[in-house]
Amino acid sequence: MTTLFYSLITNKAYKFFYLSMKTLILLGIDLDLKKRGNELITLKSQREIDAMDESGTILANMHIALRDFIKPGITSWDIEEFAHKFILENDAIPEQIGFEGYEYATCISINDEICHGFPRKEVLKNGDLIKVDTVINLKGALSDSCWSYVVGESTAEKDHLMEVTLKAMYKGIEQAQAGNRIGDIGHAIQTYVESENLSIVREFLGHGVGPTLHEAPNVPSYGQAGKGLRLKEGMVITIEPMVNTGTWKSKMDDNGWTARTKDGGLSCQFEHTLAITKDGPRLLTSQNDQ
Repeated sequence: MTTLFYSLITNKAYKFFYLSMKTLILLGIDLDLKKRGNELITLKSQREIDAMDESGTILANMHIALRDFIKPGITSWDIEEFAHKFILENDAIPEQIGFEGYEYATCISINDEICHGFPRKEVLKNGDLIKVDTVINLKGALSDSCWSYVVGESTAEKDHLMEVTLKAMYKGIEQAQAGNRIGDIGHAIQTYVESENLSIVREFLGHGVGPTLHEAPNVPSYGQAGKGLRLKEGMVITIEPMVNTGTWKSKMDDNGWTARTKDGGLSCQFEHTLAITKDGPRLLTSQNDQ
């Protein structure tokens, strides 16, 4: 409880400091936060990136632990409790709780659910394809990662979908170089995914990460090479392709959060947080062997 209280206090203080800086920018004082319309793109220092890497290591280790935990017979609520406990035991807090009214530490999306699925107490079946997405806060340093898992035995269709989605993410990451443009990332992802006769979701995007969960710039997993915002050293973004077996179009559940494929096809997602550095993209949520 003491650790959780300390983390909460630290997080609140960090956000207060960020909002204070934002106020100064609106008064015309440049503190290395780049204003674009009503949005802000923060360029992180080496110290900030190192702190986000520590946060990302905890998140990566959570996903590694889930590989053995996820099996037929458990529920997505069991995964929620496991992940929440893991985060707290590592002196971090789940950043998603309270974000725009969201109530859970994780988003757990099953089969045709694309993203933002609620944890629930329905038993997971052999062959279910699940996506576990969460954001953690380690003393003000955020990290965001989603990973896909098959419960029990897989199929050729699911293996192909997961392989393509994972490879597509890394093709996007390869383009995350200072001087490149946002469109280079999306173009690399979209071109590869569509060459494998799969579709890339358009409605949900990668994004910047910083003192707040969602920052500018948006990072689509589709687009035109050479178009869009130029990437700069110090940006921290997520690359998170969502790939479907059928149409890329989605529909929303009545809960206002969960998106699923419009045609009932399967959906898969992988997501890393990374920093743009002079030496290329630095993965902050790397699971080492991936």
